[in-house]
Amino acid sequence: MAAEVGLYEAMSTLRAVRRLRSETIPDDVLQRILQAGAWAPSGGNVQPWRVVVAKDPQIRSQLGELYAPEWAKYRSGAWKNVERLTGEARAGQERMLRAADHLGEHFGSAPVILVFCFNPTTMAITDSDLPRPSVVGGGSVYPAVQNVMLACRAEGIGCTLTTLLCFQEDAVRELLAIPDPWYTCAFMPIGYPELRGHGPISRRPVEKLAYLDRWQGKF
Repeated sequence: MAAEVGLYEAMSTLRAVRRLRSETIPDDVLQRILQAGAWAPSGGNVQPWRVVVAKDPQIRSQLGELYAPEWAKYRSGAWKNVERLTGEARAGQERMLRAADHLGEHFGSAPVILVFCFNPTTMAITDSDLPRPSVVGGGSVYPAVQNVMLACRAEGIGCTLTTLLCFQEDAVRELLAIPDPWYTCAFMPIGYPELRGHGPISRRPVEKLAYLDRWQGKF
């Protein structure tokens, strides 16, 4: 196991790592990472998620072939947005997009690709009839995804979360033999970092995100 890190350190240094070495992840490390996901809470403790651990080179290669065109479509708009920025903000976004371009070209080369699936028939989706996009069901899936990402950080494994392959859900389900009524919700290429990997992250301060008692109440 990598040098132990505290929970707060893990959360504050959990960078999206998109440049991964081809080095194999030991089975015991992978077992601990997946166990972390199994500890996550879910509505009614139903755990309406499963994860396909893609290690076969041919399967990973085909996932990469499906991912590449989806990233190509997304990247054009992302790079246009960068052109509006200046200074360090622009430099930071350019670094991120160069790493994302690298992932777009090498997605299928990650030593492991985790494909998270969900079963909507076993979820209590309490916002399904509201006149807005439904998000409640994700609360029974994405805590497991986050646990896995934190475990990757603890193990010195790089990871990043993408949902672009949801645009290719039919092809992914066929490739991985995912049955009804299971669908995809998150994809995570993982591996040992090629460069420095994890480190300090940039996020909005709490004062911009939390309100006291009422909306816009100063915290």
